[in-house]
Amino acid sequence: MKRNQSIIKIGFFLLMVFPLAVLAQQAKFKLPAYEKFKLANGLTIYLMEQHEVPTINIAAVIPSGAVLDADQKGLASLTAKALQFGTKSYTKAQIEEQMDFIGASYNTYAGKELAGLSAKFAAKHQDKVLPIINELLTAPSFNEQEFTKEKQRILTQLERAKESPRSVIGNYWDNFMYGNHPYGNPVSGSVSSVQNLSVTDVKNFYNKNYGPNGAAIAIVGDFKAKEMKAKISKLFGKWNNSVNATAISSTIESPKEARVLLVNKSDARETTMLIGGKGVSRNNPDFVAIEVVNTVLGGRFTSWLNDELRVNSGLTYGANSRFSTLKNSGTFYISTFTATTTTKATVDKALEVLKKLQEKGLDEATLQSAKNYVKGQFPPDYETPAQLASLLTDMFWYDFNEDFINSFENKVDGLTVEKSKEIIQKYFSANDLQFLFVGNAAEIKNVVSAYGKLTEKQIKEDSF
Repeated sequence: MKRNQSIIKIGFFLLMVFPLAVLAQQAKFKLPAYEKFKLANGLTIYLMEQHEVPTINIAAVIPSGAVLDADQKGLASLTAKALQFGTKSYTKAQIEEQMDFIGASYNTYAGKELAGLSAKFAAKHQDKVLPIINELLTAPSFNEQEFTKEKQRILTQLERAKESPRSVIGNYWDNFMYGNHPYGNPVSGSVSSVQNLSVTDVKNFYNKNYGPNGAAIAIVGDFKAKEMKAKISKLFGKWNNSVNATAISSTIESPKEARVLLVNKSDARETTMLIGGKGVSRNNPDFVAIEVVNTVLGGRFTSWLNDELRVNSGLTYGANSRFSTLKNSGTFYISTFTATTTTKATVDKALEVLKKLQEKGLDEATLQSAKNYVKGQFPPDYETPAQLASLLTDMFWYDFNEDFINSFENKVDGLTVEKSKEIIQKYFSANDLQFLFVGNAAEIKNVVSAYGKLTEKQIKEDSF
């Protein structure tokens, strides 16, 4: 019995000490050393040595996202994908064969603001892979046959997308919140807009918007920085397509009244919804504090929203909240879904939780729990070379430095109950909320119209 009691005491001691040891380790987390330099053509390069695993990860960003689509929605996304259709020295098949043979992976994509490339490969194959990566970005051939096949694939996806409200509600939200501002452009475009795109459009978009100035490449992994600097400078120093960056207005009008956008899907048996308003840009000085507070509201499984809407009331299988950030703006929203018949109950319960946050704020125990959660999630977000490469390009685009990483724990720990109240009042406002519902309008129109000025759309319409 005494032996068992001793084992229990030791186990209890370890359970108490281990979390403290983990937190102590987290507190020491700093961004690993890196080198940053700029080539004569304007391309910014980040190099970070990580020798634990014999691999190399690359992340590249070019300011050529959907904000530049103008009236050709989906063009930026299709152009980014078309980088893979062959280059001046390699066909698409040759690239795929060579990369597959050595176990390398790569991808090209476009988002709202940026186009990008990611790649991972064994360090010993860098001299095979780097020239291919270079040509994907600097010398694509835009094979017309490959373009036609990809365009058809995208059109098929777009035609099916609106069958699932959750797959398109983000596009409706961005258009609802940003209106005619380029931030309202749907990255994937629409059926009609993509249908009209040609390979000539892609070539023109590339020539106009893809260049070294304003772009950045981050390389993280098992290499010697001096040697890698020489290789990258030689390869990418020849990229001479200097472009004039298109200015995107940072002036975005905020809604001045509560509004409701109802997207009718007549066969829907549930209502999918977003409730929110204006958010913050990625480099907002209160970003860390906002993350901590949002953790309580809807940023984790045990959040207030999920507890009230899922666990306690059974109105939904899940509810959350988030801040979607961009370089010059952002939005905040509560996201959930429910059966058509419980639409009003779900909205009212979500508003009740938001009101509770506004009126009561956070007590010390709740705030400390959120702090521990955020700090526990923090290091794993930047553990792998791929994550670190992505972080470096984020730092470049969103204009923040390593202080965000190195002072993160201190900023979390420094958030007091009083400061959290200020954050709540400033960024979690319940005034002039915006409501987006995708569901059966015949069943829910009278219900949702009570929350603000109503606009109705049909999901079968081509646009968002």
